Amino acid sequence: MRNRGFWKSFEMFESLSGDALDAVADAARPRRWAPGEVLFQRGDPGDWLVAIEDGRIRVSLVTQAGKELVLRHAEAGEMLGEIALFDRQPRSADATAVGPVTGHVLSRRDFDRLAAQDPAFYEAALTRLSTMLRATTLQLESIALYQLRARVARFLLITLEQLHGADIPEGAGLSLGLSQGELAAVLGATRPKVNKVLQDFRDDGLILDDAGAWRCDIKGLRAEAGGDA
Repeated sequence: MRNRGFWKSFEMFESLSGDALDAVADAARPRRWAPGEVLFQRGDPGDWLVAIEDGRIRVSLVTQAGKELVLRHAEAGEMLGEIALFDRQPRSADATAVGPVTGHVLSRRDFDRLAAQDPAFYEAALTRLSTMLRATTLQLESIALYQLRARVARFLLITLEQLHGADIPEGAGLSLGLSQGELAAVLGATRPKVNKVLQDFRDDGLILDDAGAWRCDIKGLRAEAGGDA
């Protein structure tokens, strides 16, 4: 079933024509994954991407010691697996359904076929990869160059930007879906230190607990983040 609106909501496809969006919708196939089901593992062939319609997917790596390092959670309205589709390399991480997940799968073969018919697909892919590279650079910069309080603020802002766009509304809500231990691993810190920073942020009014999510003082977080965050 064609659904231009669904595909146009993804940055990678938002600039495509109506006919091109219809072609994507026709080529994609709906999929469902049960809670705990593995979509793919590190090293698997990267021959499809998924546009998430509903649910949450955990992206992680397993260390040599057998511990899972959670890199991020991908949610409804996000795309996953496109890197391997473009560089034709194996998957670089594991992806597991946190709860029931529904999505639409676009294979590399279909993407290549569509791109051969319309070069706008390659332009869209370059735009998407540039956005991902920028986000990765900002996250690495946050870990390498800033004190923990600023790193936490920058991580929250980067995540909020992924959810709301560059113009984050004041008081925007955020549900990370990460434990404090997982957040600490991403930020290169210990859990007690991250816990203290988060409590300090609560005391300072930068985050407000609200029904399982946080309401964020965007101006205050930007001041804490420093730089160009």
